[in-house]
Amino acid sequence: MNALAATSRNFKQAAKLLGLDSKLERSLLIPFREIKVECTIPKDDGTLASFVGFRVQHDNARGPMKGGIRYHPEVDPDEVNALAQLMTWKTAVANIPYGGAKGGIGCAPEQLSVSELERLTRVFTQKIHDLIGIHTDVPAPDMGTNPQTMAWILDEYSKFHGYSPAVVTGKPIDLGGSLGRDAATGRGVLFAIQALLEEYGKSISDQRFAIQGFGNVGSWAAQLISQAGGKVVAVSDVSGAVKNDSGLDIQKLLKHSLESRGVKGFSGGDALNQNSVLIEDCDVLIPAALGGVINRENANDIRAKFIIEAANHPTDPEADEILSKKGVIILPDIFANSGGVTVSYFEWVQNIQGFMWDEEKVNSELKNYMIKGFKDVKEMCKTHNCDLRMGAFTLGINRVARATVLRGWEA
Repeated sequence: MNALAATSRNFKQAAKLLGLDSKLERSLLIPFREIKVECTIPKDDGTLASFVGFRVQHDNARGPMKGGIRYHPEVDPDEVNALAQLMTWKTAVANIPYGGAKGGIGCAPEQLSVSELERLTRVFTQKIHDLIGIHTDVPAPDMGTNPQTMAWILDEYSKFHGYSPAVVTGKPIDLGGSLGRDAATGRGVLFAIQALLEEYGKSISDQRFAIQGFGNVGSWAAQLISQAGGKVVAVSDVSGAVKNDSGLDIQKLLKHSLESRGVKGFSGGDALNQNSVLIEDCDVLIPAALGGVINRENANDIRAKFIIEAANHPTDPEADEILSKKGVIILPDIFANSGGVTVSYFEWVQNIQGFMWDEEKVNSELKNYMIKGFKDVKEMCKTHNCDLRMGAFTLGINRVARATVLRGWEA
């Protein structure tokens, strides 16, 4: 099931639980604005190349729209639409004053030189600069983009609007980026796991973890979990997978993964088929890579008791049903991976105030938001007698619906 269908299905289910008015329900689903622009740049060899860039701005009832920009060959409008919508619910669940957006450029970043990427980013910014802004829409990095990309957007945007560090988040520290932003999603995942396990009278130190994906989120989650005394028994990434029943040495694995560009061939564990990391014997499974990896084909074989969705929509709705019958507890993406956007919010706040925080403050504020978020989700689960995914969706959608009605959407 594609991302848009899965998201819409979850939305409709939650709207039904909330008893939303059907006109309001339709209005909440339709994006506020969809932008599509042509970006033509001279390549280093003097030829011209054209790329299509876009931005879906989904909802701004609760504040400026917020979401990543990805550079990827298959930037599919449907998927971007779904991810923009997910950002609307995610920011509402986290209770930060934003709506949702998402965007990208259809390109293969690894086939472009740094100067070509810079030209492409600047042309894209020129085309959308009057549609983004500190109080309108605040982009951030996503797949294929990074703090350098944000620095170029900031510079190009500032040529039109004056120096505006708060127009993007995920910036380099030297240009107003926040301390703790790099680890934020992974750290949020840690706080989310702690809150969930506490609910069941368990702690991180007595659980065994398997992590799919060893990029930014997966590697930070692995480091922080092992520092908290958890045992990471299996890890996979695009290069391969590795397991060790008595626990992998995460620091050594990190070093190996940086040197060999992947976890494959790590001497501190046994090689493993990439896909079997999902069905490895563990207590907590953390999918931290792509969407749709847990589906009806493999759901029956999953042995974990808890699944923490660090990736966006890693679990198909069909797998959801199979797993809930098995009694597996799933902590949904719109809560579990909201640490990143929460610290992006802190970055934006710091930029607007012109006053930067130390890392300790960033991390302790993040912890407060994650713990409060978990309590709010649990409240909704009790109210509507539903699982954590519906608890999170009803919480987010209800907040957006209330803001929409209060602002007077029928006028």
